[in-house]
Amino acid sequence: MLNEYKNCIESCYLCATACDNCAASCLEEENLEMMRECIKLDMQCANICRLAAQFMTQNSDSAQALCRLCAEVCQKCGEECGKHEHEHCQKCSRACHQCAEQCRKMAA
Repeated sequence: MLNEYKNCIESCYLCATACDNCAASCLEEENLEMMRECIKLDMQCANICRLAAQFMTQNSDSAQALCRLCAEVCQKCGEECGKHEHEHCQKCSRACHQCAEQCRKMAA
């Protein structure tokens, strides 16, 4: 693993885990319709975070471009999760915003 990618890779995996946990918890909520967008973005964000981490681990030439996209998806997911008062959504929102920040640094 390359040192310059270390913090971003860690943030991506932490965010993916937070998104997985949030999606699973959202599925247990009473009003699933209200949580639909949150669940969808959680799943998309978890996927792109894992993919970005893999690309960075492989020192791929496409890692920067993927980090740029990952930052966008994390930002959207963080904003959506931030709309909900559930603790799992708030934790996910924080992880998403932190990951977006790390990915923007890598994409610069």
